[in-house]
Amino acid sequence: MPDKPTRRLTRPALFICDIQEKFRPAIWEYEKIITTTKKMLRAAQILNIPVYATTQNRARLGETCTELLPLLENAVEHAEKKAFSMWVPELRRHFNPSTPSEIVIVGIESHICVTQTTLDALREGHKVYILADGVSSCNKEEVPIALERLRREGAVVTTSESWIYECMGDAGIEEFKGIAGVVKEYSGQTKEVLGTLLSKM
Repeated sequence: MPDKPTRRLTRPALFICDIQEKFRPAIWEYEKIITTTKKMLRAAQILNIPVYATTQNRARLGETCTELLPLLENAVEHAEKKAFSMWVPELRRHFNPSTPSEIVIVGIESHICVTQTTLDALREGHKVYILADGVSSCNKEEVPIALERLRREGAVVTTSESWIYECMGDAGIEEFKGIAGVVKEYSGQTKEVLGTLLSKM
C-alpha cells in the first residue's frame, strides 16, 4: 500500500504586513498587493495555514483595508504595533526557534516593515519566504533593492503560486483540488500582477 502523501512544508505561517486603508493612495500598485493577499488567504483557509496580521500605528494610520479585513476574522493574531517589524511579542510568542516555521510574507513596505520582519524571523531560526507578487513600497524603485538584500540575508524570494505549490508538495493531498480551483480562479489576475510587479525586478 503506497504511503499517504504529505505536504512539503510542515509548519507554514502567513504574515500580512500593514496593508492599511490609509496607504492605498501612496503604495505602488496597492490593488495588486490586495489581489495576491486575497489569493493567499483563500489558500491558507483551504490548507489550514495560520494567519498573522498587523497594522502600523492603527490609531493614526487606520485599519486594515476593507477588502481584507473580513477575511482576517479567523487570524491567530491581528495586532497593532509601533515597531516596524511584525516580530512583536503578540506574534513572536506563537513561534519557537527549536521548531522552525516556514513564514511567508506579503504586505508593505518592502524596504521597511517587510525587511525588518524578515531579518527578525531569520535571526530566530525560521525559514522566510517573500512573495515578489505580494510586496510593494511607496517608491517602486525600493522593491528590487529590498528583495535583493533579503535574498543575501537568507530569505527565499518567490511568487505566490510557487509557494502555494511548494507548501502542498504533492498533488495527492486531499486539499489539492481546492487549491487548483483557487489558482484557476485567479489565473488572469495573477498574470497581470506578475507582469506589473515583477517588471521592476
